[in-house]
Amino acid sequence: MKMSSQNSFKVFWLNFIFCLYGFNSSAADVPKRIHVIVALCDNDHQGILPVNRKIGNGDDLANNLYWGCSDGLGRYFRASRDWTLVDSKKEDLAGPGKEPIVLETLTFKHDATGAVLTAEAWRGREIKKSIQKFADMLNEESIDLVAYIGHNGLMEFDINQTVPEVPRTTKKDAIVLCCKSQPYFSDILTKVGTRPVLLTDQFMYPGSFLLKAALDGWLKGESTTQIRERAAKVYAANQKISVSAARGVFSNLSEKTH
Repeated sequence: MKMSSQNSFKVFWLNFIFCLYGFNSSAADVPKRIHVIVALCDNDHQGILPVNRKIGNGDDLANNLYWGCSDGLGRYFRASRDWTLVDSKKEDLAGPGKEPIVLETLTFKHDATGAVLTAEAWRGREIKKSIQKFADMLNEESIDLVAYIGHNGLMEFDINQTVPEVPRTTKKDAIVLCCKSQPYFSDILTKVGTRPVLLTDQFMYPGSFLLKAALDGWLKGESTTQIRERAAKVYAANQKISVSAARGVFSNLSEKTH
């Protein structure tokens, strides 16, 4: 039986709509996955200028500068209007032999895009292992962006980096928020083909408002120049300095598109 011209026209448009909205959008609709390693600030076990002991205790989640304070990741993202906490796991620190390396893991969902952010709070004395974990995660196929927040431990020690024999098939980006991350971390990123999204050239304060601002731009597909400008503006406001001075804190990365 022959199909009428009217039915043929309907079938054509149904197939067109399916291809346009069903098939082509499937890959784009997969939520981005972000993993953040936070090395808790630790006066006793890191080569930092000592801060107040309450916020510089690398075993104290609730009060730590990089996790429990107002700009710490755990507290800052919990208070965000754009991210919703969907899961949390805190390790039991009581009792003999209770010395976990990762003290807490939080998972957030980005309300607008569905992106999933998993953040780990690493005990301050385990900073070398935390940076090693960051480097290892650059080889994880399932993660779209890996970030590190904390002291630049590479100023004091080296890590071992594994370069996969088979090149990674998925594109991966990285953010490193610590003092002078560009000269210390750029080789690590380059060796495994990771694109730096936000790095630093100066000594700085890695508050999680910087991560939030960078991710706001990254999730919109902004260039590294645009993301750097976002970081400069929020850093200027936080540190009460000019945007021009704040811009100099962050590396002028050569790659311009996301």
